Amino acid sequence: MAEHRSLPVPDGLEGERLDAALARLFGLSRTRAAEVIAAGDVLVDGQAGAKSDRMQAGSWLEVTLPAPPSAPVARPEPVPGMSILYEDDDIVVIDKPIGVAAHPTPGWTGPTVLEGLLGAGHTLATSGAAERQGIVHRLDANTTGAMVVAKSEAAYSLLKRAFKERTVDKRYHALVQGLPDPLRGTIDAPIDRHPSGDGRWAVVAGGRPSVTHYDAIEAFRAVSLLDIKLETGRTHQIRVHMSAVHHPCAGDLAYGADPTLAARLGLKRQWLHAVRLGFEHPGDGRWVEFESPYPDDLAHALEVAADES
Repeated sequence: MAEHRSLPVPDGLEGERLDAALARLFGLSRTRAAEVIAAGDVLVDGQAGAKSDRMQAGSWLEVTLPAPPSAPVARPEPVPGMSILYEDDDIVVIDKPIGVAAHPTPGWTGPTVLEGLLGAGHTLATSGAAERQGIVHRLDANTTGAMVVAKSEAAYSLLKRAFKERTVDKRYHALVQGLPDPLRGTIDAPIDRHPSGDGRWAVVAGGRPSVTHYDAIEAFRAVSLLDIKLETGRTHQIRVHMSAVHHPCAGDLAYGADPTLAARLGLKRQWLHAVRLGFEHPGDGRWVEFESPYPDDLAHALEVAADES
């Protein structure tokens, strides 16, 4: 059912556009906020608002929010190229291939880790939302590498806590444009949805705290290979942070990468790989680590970069 909300414009939104204000107040994308406004479902002091209207603190908003879309249903279906790195009664660690999302979401029609595991006959934890059963963390659809999924209910609870408490060692390798200065450093910058509302994320004042540690492994003529450790796990965090310091992941056109360089390296997606994952095993508490080798497209791009140097 549609939801009706009535509230004053907070002081902190003074001067904001109406679409941006709605996005922040209700967690909508700017595009979705604009659609709600265009439908005539937003009144400002009793008058239909326009998306470009500037907000005045204390003005009264009356908003009718459409019913949220139904949660997508996971349909078991094997995923070609998704291999198992490790499995026992509590967990399954997979090597996630390109073009595979973690779980079903509205608008995603491609394969998912969850559906692939169910399709291959794996029994997963049922804690949490039905469309996310067993999923305790995510990788972007076009980011490859090691990912753990919970099979037992106890494992689900313990792994969720471990990710929340930041005791999981998440290591990535990224091939980025240029050479970062300094060669080893920390990017501590808050992340939130991009103001454009186009599905990207960005460094935004007042966003969620986000911390990325990086260390240069090898430098080539046009790119550098970095070892990256995440302290937090925001959506697109590495891609956003590296772009923010003017060293986007090679091939990451959504975040400012050079398309000419991407073509030269043969990249059709960001060069970003979850190379290692370490955590306390939820069954017996021992520390375990799992590694994922570079897939063919990333290995080829690295070879081209080395040949050019």
